[in-house]
This record gives sequence, C-alpha cells and structure tokens, in this order.
Amino acid sequence: MSRNANGRMQDAHWVLMMEGSKYAERLPIGLEKVIRTVSPETVKRFYQKWYHLQNMAVVAVGDFSDTQSVVEMIRTHFGQKVSMPSPPPLIPYFPVPSHNEPRFSCFVESEAAGSAVMISCKMPVGELKTVKDYKDSLAEAMFHCALNQRFFKISRRKDPPFFSCYSAADVLVRPMKAYVITSTCKQKGTVEAMESMLMEVARVRLQGFSEREISIVRALMMSEIESAYLERDQRPSTSLRDEYLQHFFHNEPVVGIEYEAQLQKTILPQISAEEVSRYSENFRTSCSCVIKTVEPRATATVDNLKAAVQKINFLEEERSISPWDDEHIPEEIVNTKPIPGDIIQQREYPDIDVTELLLSNGMKICYKCTDFLDDQVLFTGFTYGGLSELSESRYFSCSMGSTIAGEIGVFGYKPSVLMDMLAGKRAEVGTKIGAYMRTFSGDCSPSDLETALQLVYQLFTTNVVPGEEEVKIVMQMAEEAIRAQERDPYTAFANRVREVNYGNSYFFRPIRISDLQKVDPIRACEYFNNCFKDPSTFTVVIVGNLNPDVARPLILQYLGGIPKPPQPVLHFNRDDLKGLPFTFPGTIIREVVRSPMVEAQCSVQLSFPVELKNENMMEEIHFVGFLSKLLETKIMQVLRFKHGQIYSAGVTVFLGGNKPSKTEDVRGDISINFSCDPDISRMLVDLALDEIFCLQEEGPSEQDVLTILEIEQRAHENGLQENYYWLDRILRCYQSRAYSGDVSASFEVQDQGRTKVRKSLEPSTAQLALQRILPYPCRKQYSVVILMPQISCLKLLKSYFQSTQKRYSKDAKILSGIAAVVILTFSLWRYSRSSLKS
Repeated sequence: MSRNANGRMQDAHWVLMMEGSKYAERLPIGLEKVIRTVSPETVKRFYQKWYHLQNMAVVAVGDFSDTQSVVEMIRTHFGQKVSMPSPPPLIPYFPVPSHNEPRFSCFVESEAAGSAVMISCKMPVGELKTVKDYKDSLAEAMFHCALNQRFFKISRRKDPPFFSCYSAADVLVRPMKAYVITSTCKQKGTVEAMESMLMEVARVRLQGFSEREISIVRALMMSEIESAYLERDQRPSTSLRDEYLQHFFHNEPVVGIEYEAQLQKTILPQISAEEVSRYSENFRTSCSCVIKTVEPRATATVDNLKAAVQKINFLEEERSISPWDDEHIPEEIVNTKPIPGDIIQQREYPDIDVTELLLSNGMKICYKCTDFLDDQVLFTGFTYGGLSELSESRYFSCSMGSTIAGEIGVFGYKPSVLMDMLAGKRAEVGTKIGAYMRTFSGDCSPSDLETALQLVYQLFTTNVVPGEEEVKIVMQMAEEAIRAQERDPYTAFANRVREVNYGNSYFFRPIRISDLQKVDPIRACEYFNNCFKDPSTFTVVIVGNLNPDVARPLILQYLGGIPKPPQPVLHFNRDDLKGLPFTFPGTIIREVVRSPMVEAQCSVQLSFPVELKNENMMEEIHFVGFLSKLLETKIMQVLRFKHGQIYSAGVTVFLGGNKPSKTEDVRGDISINFSCDPDISRMLVDLALDEIFCLQEEGPSEQDVLTILEIEQRAHENGLQENYYWLDRILRCYQSRAYSGDVSASFEVQDQGRTKVRKSLEPSTAQLALQRILPYPCRKQYSVVILMPQISCLKLLKSYFQSTQKRYSKDAKILSGIAAVVILTFSLWRYSRSSLKS
C-alpha cells in the first residue's frame, strides 16, 4: 500500500498528525525490512507476551436453531486452552500532544490522481455510554451531514473552488479522533479550495445552520434508521457481530435496533440548529489543526497556506462573512401528474413467480414480489442500441452526453436542488449508455416507490439543454481526470493492455485532452435526450418488497404515462446492431510498459483469447465461469503458496465486446492479473503458463473440481435469497439468445445449462473445456503486458556496462566504456540545455 501514491500521502499525513507522539513512528503493518528479516523467535515472543486468553473473546452470530449447542461447541474448542502463566501486561497508553498553532504541509506527489486539500483537527475520543452521549453523537453526525450538503452545493456553483468536498469524524488511535475535511480541486487551486473550506466552517460558527437545513438532515437520518428498523430481522450477521466487537473492545452498549430506532426517533426532533452548529468550534485552526495540500507539481507554499488561514480568521473576527444563500426548492418532482396508461397484455409465469405487463405506450414491465428485505425495491430498464451505432466523428461528443447531462440535471432539476427535494426519501435512479444497450437503474424503499417512478418519468420527459457554466465545469473536471490518468502508471498499463488485446479502435482508446476539444455539448445533450425518449423500446424489471395493489397504479401512472413519441426514436433490433471492431492478436505478444515511479512496482496481465460457439452457448458460458475460478485457485496455489512470490491473483472474463446477437459466436478473453517483484515478473509469467499447460495436459484433481463446485453452489444458494440476484437473472433471461417472448422458458434454458455443466464437471471434462475454450496448447497464443518502473540513465549504463564486461574482450570493454561516456555526455548536455531554458 505505501508503495503507491495514496500510501505515501497517507503515511506523510499520519506522521504530521502524530508528530510528538509514539504513533508517529509506529505505522500499522510496520516496516518492510522488519517483515522480511524478523526471526521466528521474535514473533513467538510477541505472541506469548500479548496473546492472552483473558484478553480474547469469541463472537458467534448466525441463524442458529439452538444457541446452547453453539456455546458448547465454543467450550469444546476453546475451553481446554491454557493461558500463559504470566499475567498479561497492561496495554500501554501513548498520549498525542495537542498544539495551538496549525501545522502545514505542501506535499508533492508526481503520481497523485489530482490536487487535493485535507484539513484535520484532533480532539480526545468521547465515550458512548449514556443517552446524553448518544444525543451528542447524533448532533455531531448532523453537523457533518449539513456541512456536506453545503459543500456539494458549492461544488455545483459557477467556477467552484473544488470539485468535491467531504467532512467526517474519524477515530485515529485509542485516545484521539479527528474532524477531517477533504477536497479535490483543479491544478493550482489548492489555496482557493482551502480558503473556501475554512470560510464555510467559519460561516457556520458566525451564523449557524438554518432550521431548514437541519430539517433536511433530520429527515435523511430518520429515513436511514427507519430502513434499519424495517429490516431488523434481515440484518447481516456481520453487522450484529461488529456491534458485539465494539462492545468488547470499547465497552459500547449493545441496545438493539428496536431501542435505538425508538431513541433516535425521540431525540432527533429535539436537536436544534444551534446545537448542531456548535460542533463547528472543533474545526478552528487553533484546535490541533493540520492543513495539508497534495499536488502533482508544486504551486502552493506553506506561506500561501498561512496567509489564507490569517485571511479567514480576520474575516471571522470582523464578522465580514456573508450569510449562506440557499436555493429555492420546489415542492413536487412532477408538476402535472401524467394520465395513466393501460395494460394491453398481462402474463403470469408461476415457475419463477413473476408477472409481465405490456403497457399502452409499448413499455414492458416485469415484476417479482419478494420478502428478502422489507425495505428494498430494485429496478432496471433496458433497450438495445448504444455507442457502437455512432461514427467516430460523433462518438466523443455523444459519449460525454451522460456526464454533461448529469451535471445539468437529467430529472428536470439541478443536482443540488434535487438533493434537497429527496431529503428523507430513499429513492435514486441512475443511467448508463453502453456499447449495445441503454439502461436506467434504481432502488428505493417500498414507501418511496412513487418518488422513484416519478424520477423515471422525469428522465423520459426532460429535455436537457447545455448551459455554458455547467459545460465548463464538466470539461474542467474531465481535463483534470485525464491529466491525472496520464500521471498514473497503472492507467498507462491498462491503456496498453486494451490496445494490445482489442486493437487501437477509437472505442477502446482512452479519451485524450485533444478529444475534449471535439466535444459538441449541444449534440451530446441531444443524444442523451434521445436515449431516454421512447418508452416503447424499454423492458423494465422490478424486484423487491412490492404490494401489487399499491405498485400497479403507480406503474401505470408514471411508466405507462410516459408519452410515446409520434415517430420511433432509436429503435434497434439486437441482431442488426453494429459490432465493435476488436481483434485479439494472432501471435504471442510479450510487452513491457515502463513508467516513471516514485517506488518500484510491477503489475502483470496475462490474457488468452476465448471463442464460444453458438450451438453450445449456454453450457459454454457456465464452463467459462467454472474454469476462471479453477485458474484463479491454481495460480494462487503455485505463485503464492508454493513459491511465495505474490499476495493475490485475479482472473477476469471479458465477453462484453460482442453485439447481443442470437446467432453469432462470442469472442472475448480470459485474463490473469497479479502484482509482484519487478525482477521476477517474467519468471512468474512462465510459471503461470506452465501451470495452465499442465491443467490442459493432465486436468485438475478431483478435489479441485469439488472445491469450485462447492464455491459455485454456495454463491448460488446465497443469491437465491437476494433481490440483486433475481434482478440480474430476470434481466439476463430477457437478454438471452434463448429468449423468444417467454421469459420463463428462457429462465429454464439457462437453469438447464447450469445443471448440465455441474453434472458433467469432473477432471476429464474440465480438461477438455480448458483445451477447447483456451488456445491449446496455451503457449500458442496469448498476450502478456508487464508494468515495470522506468530505468534511470545511470542504471541503464551500469547494466549495459556489466553486460559488456561479461561478453566482450578487453578491447571491446574499452570501446563500450567510450560509448557509455558519449551517452552520459549527451545526457548531461541535454540537461544543461533544459536548465538554461528554465
């Protein structure tokens, strides 16, 4: 972690925060040198000193039929353990000194994703034992929430000082927590961003939050606790486990969600705007404050930061900060209620317990009622036809449509206004325009289904018109993001992987700053508007805790009420879609991407082409899933557990480049990814290839097959109890090449494919699948791209000189030395020229 940009920034900030305390030199995980050289005896002594049974606990949470049997099982496994004879040492307490003067840091990180500011103020950690403590914690949470609402609105203003800004409280170490504000901003904008952050906190100290702001925050928090209460019997075991762990570690009370919901519902209305605003006192720069900027290239100085702090402090002392100017918030999302549509056709599919409706505007609705989570409804609408239909000249403008429209407001209101309109409601909708499909997706509470469907109605009936300021903000953010990617070694690596595996198509090529200059905002918004204009092409799947008697009238009004345009808009047949131009290399490709790095890192991607034949598509898709898990397991066994050279490995499957035809074969790739020491990356690639070839030649073991079958079965059983699983399954049934109008039949074909593969999967069939789906032998066709640190000129000369010493005679050594001097002289000449220019 500390080898990348984020790790270095966090380490530097930690040391600055903890300056003067033991914690400053005791980072978690420790030093790499210690990890590599520590003796077994040292580890054992540490274990014997600190791991005492008196300081341990076992927490078991689950769907137990008999809790007493669980207690007995714990006693059986742990009751006979004998603690160390010596008493456990007292856990040491290390104070963190406070300071009245702020500390400043201007951190330059060449690989940083962008410019950022962090303001932290330290304070002692409070206890949470009484009702008053709980009330204080709620007021503190309301403060950060209200402040974040303001920050979001500022980020959406004309020429905003930052792109994003967020406030939170964070427990640092046992005796200390911090209030932290972090922001991201434009290049050379860190001082302006910091001024705005400090100014807003000072504004709260002077004038406080308004009652309206606090009522919005109160509604947000009330909706969250209501959701938790409704799903109190469906909480994940891990959530309950964590509560008991907090009780064990920090003596926090475990009160249960029923009592907590009742308590919060009682207390929240009693917390005033004045009480919430008082927490802004903790953000004074005299309260152990640390201010840090992060930039790829140095522009801000400590003197700049000190001057900005003095400026805001002076304005606050003079009471020269103007009051907060809030926006007007409309009462209704939909001003004029639409005329409800009619149901033209209704079909029931009892095998999968779904109902399908065809509405009068042509939109198809499929809903499934579940009781997995009492406060969850999920939905997705899709239609065919996406970015693959665009020519290269239109692509860059239209691909920015979602981003530009999102900044303006795709539901008829600016995002900052809509945020307040939705306060207290749990409903959200998002859009996506992909290569071959356009989708909208969302989730909501059953009680807020009307609000969610109103947002969908607004999506289809709103015409987004680009404004100069909104476009300027989007383009500025996009340019900053592109510049950040250009600095990031992993982005250069990922770009080269795409270029090698899919060709230099404009669709797979990363967007450049020169491409932004080609974007036409009017064309971009027109395309987005047309993407969600015609309801007759969309199929919508809704899954969750639905009451049909309540849901159907809302569906008819807000989905059936979407007007169908007089002429079809973006109608496409799935088999007539334009395919993306991509071709996996026909030969072996082994490439190294060298990138400047602060600390040496190495990442490897090994890819194989995949082609699945249409006649056995259902079975082949399932085989690919099983084989990818098998490959991941075996690569981990070899590279980590046998050779000890990697921490983790991942296997990914990409089949999304193909158009969703019902008849064509499917092409794609399977990729193996891992990070390692740069010096042994090529050796590990060869070890991975050897293991895959061994699997192709000899097949996996019986145990390997049983393991992946068990993993898949467990995931399947868990999925059957989740709304997301059913939403995805039903969508895939509609999008399957087996679908011909009967979603239940498509579901059965997919299930039969899975069952058939599970029954047939054994070492021999897995071996044949590896030979059939991957190139056989695997060394016949593959690509390897390795990210390596850029070698400095001096290192290059040293390695060159060392290699010539081994290979050449005395005379040749002299010649190579002369050549090295010439190269070095040329490098120094170039350096001196650049120095003179600067």
